Amino acid sequence: MRALVAMSGGVDSSVAAALMLDQGYDVIGVTLKQWEGPDGSMPTAGCCTLSDAEDARRVAAQLDIPYYVLDYVDEFTKAVVEPFAAGYLNGLTPNPCIECNRRVRFSALLERTEALGCDVLVTGHHARIEEHDGTHRLRRAVDGAKDQSYVLHMLNQAALAKIRLPIGEMTKTAVRAYASDMGLRTAEKPDSQDICFVASGDYRDFLAERLPEVAAPGAVLDMDGAVVGEHPGTAGFTIGQRKGLGVAIGSPRFVVDIEPAARTITIGTYEDLLVDGCAVTEMSFTDQPPSMGESVGVKVRYRSEPFDAIVTAVGDRWEFSFDEPQIRPAPGQSLVMYDGEYVLGGGVIVGDRRSVPMVL
Repeated sequence: MRALVAMSGGVDSSVAAALMLDQGYDVIGVTLKQWEGPDGSMPTAGCCTLSDAEDARRVAAQLDIPYYVLDYVDEFTKAVVEPFAAGYLNGLTPNPCIECNRRVRFSALLERTEALGCDVLVTGHHARIEEHDGTHRLRRAVDGAKDQSYVLHMLNQAALAKIRLPIGEMTKTAVRAYASDMGLRTAEKPDSQDICFVASGDYRDFLAERLPEVAAPGAVLDMDGAVVGEHPGTAGFTIGQRKGLGVAIGSPRFVVDIEPAARTITIGTYEDLLVDGCAVTEMSFTDQPPSMGESVGVKVRYRSEPFDAIVTAVGDRWEFSFDEPQIRPAPGQSLVMYDGEYVLGGGVIVGDRRSVPMVL
């Protein structure tokens, strides 16, 4: 049996490769080159950098497995970077890592898995895949603090049948201990939190360079439309944000709406931020979709816990009614459905009960 292991240069994928060797697989390591500097080389800052690829190469050498870097810069630019920038022009808050998984990473890796004659694709994600009576189910990781099932919600049955997530049963502490015992150079390497195409670590710098209009100052409005302050650019704000508003009113205020075309942000109270439902497009499912009227758990933010919602419409546009009012989900982010610990699928949030739905 042969395994293709996606190696990011971090400890998780390093241990994933080692675990597949322990299981008797013939292992091949690969890194996707998704972004490059002006000279065509991999970036030196952010994540997925030249040093990350070098760490992956050295771990592969330690494990005595072949290792390759695969160029997907053009595909990544068109499918992820350009829509990321365009999203902010429409008042969205895109998640580039999810869009990379949805549009580039897994399709590319699964194609290479087949092309290289490998039986399985392996990644270092903290999540689990279980098989029950021929159906593959995506489950949250043992380590709830590191669970990444949210960012894998687009994987269908064909993908889940081919993918292995060997560290999903381990805590992060156990992963590092395993790496340390093996003497892997990534054992104590910090986890990356950066966007791979943002060298400075601040996405606002990237947007200001590419789209100066989202970095232009404008008015801060209250819920009645009155001007209560000025902001340095709509790209610096997201729905639900409380800090850094530059307005002192005497009681907490939150970003309720963003209008890049008008260069305004609207702020309101916590109650103004609450909505009782949202609309979602680009839905995909790990297996069978839920039915209209069915109750599911939903997450609308990566680090939040699921809450209950009822599916009230299906089709090209899915609508969900929340059991209790929730903080307004940011358009452009993902809604992911859960049945307990198992992922049902998800899509891109485009609007809520108190807003005119936005078109992606």
